Amino acid sequence: MTHVQLSSLDVSTSLRSIAEQFDFVGEVLDVQRYGSGNVNDTFLVTLASDPREKAILQKVNQQVFRHPELIILNMRAFMEHIGTTNGRCADTQGRRWETPDIISTKAGADYWRDPEGGFWRMTTFVKDAQTYDTIRDQRHAGEIGYALGRFHSLISDLPVESLYDTLEGFHITPRYLAHYDVVVANGYHKSSPDIEYGRDFVAQRRAWASVLEDAVRRGELMLRPIHGDPKVNNILIDDVTGQAVSVIDLDTVKPGLVHYDIGDCLRSCCNPLGEETEAFDAVRFETDLCQAILEGYLTEARHFMTGKDYDYIYDAVRLIAFELGLRFFTDYLEGNVYFRTKDAEHNLRRALVQFRLTESIEAQAAAIRAIVAAQRIS
Repeated sequence: MTHVQLSSLDVSTSLRSIAEQFDFVGEVLDVQRYGSGNVNDTFLVTLASDPREKAILQKVNQQVFRHPELIILNMRAFMEHIGTTNGRCADTQGRRWETPDIISTKAGADYWRDPEGGFWRMTTFVKDAQTYDTIRDQRHAGEIGYALGRFHSLISDLPVESLYDTLEGFHITPRYLAHYDVVVANGYHKSSPDIEYGRDFVAQRRAWASVLEDAVRRGELMLRPIHGDPKVNNILIDDVTGQAVSVIDLDTVKPGLVHYDIGDCLRSCCNPLGEETEAFDAVRFETDLCQAILEGYLTEARHFMTGKDYDYIYDAVRLIAFELGLRFFTDYLEGNVYFRTKDAEHNLRRALVQFRLTESIEAQAAAIRAIVAAQRIS
């Protein structure tokens, strides 16, 4: 996977000229790399006339998103459905709620292609709010749950047929397992206790990797519109009120299972040490955070949840933690070709975090199921 490699001169010239292709009012003062995403290249754009005015500029990774224009079409369908006005939702139940809006180019298009074919898009910046890489406390956890529930509720009646599958196979764990098998069959030249641990870990759990897809085939779970990546750092928290005000990074809005989102949200948020920790032995799934998230989520989502939806929540959080670990581990064995890394062992360390988290989830299966059961009848 390739990424923008920029010198300080490039930042002051090339990126500024790209930003100026968009109808973002005024002269561009500055463009700086922004956020901690693993896939796209993201930049914060600031205006010279008013440094408080900012926008988000992204170069979409076309090795991941083969048809990036479909991302924009899905975003348009999403925003039209929920009824945004300058990014603000009409029905917010008295709370602030915003959605990043598309900023068109000066030529009136929703995206711009550079001479090398790179795909660039710009969206509005949600002001006076920020994301966090880890959960701060239980109130924060409850707001994360509310945000995901609010997002799902807003699009629960959006026909999945109106959305494109922008990332085919995303969160289909058996596909990731099949790719892992190909990588292992092709051979690799590294060996270490951590690698052997990873291989054993995957081997012991591969039999249940299709648990959610099997439920779909049996008609127990249904496809719905999903966010696709509701990690803790994709949910904006108001600087003053501490309330969730937006779910950002809409690249993977697509048809899927809400369980992918619920599982990924719990996986991300209930590990206070975060995805990048090297304290592997201290990684733990915190059930008090799980309870707060589910309580917040169901205040918004209870109206569309079915009995079977509740039945598979534990399976979802266990599976998505395993799945992400599997993806990191596979990428490491393959030579770090998908996720952005800091060094050659980065993806292996990430995999170990997710594998340890999966073990903690498994060890607390009864407690997690009890939390779900209590929410189901409350």
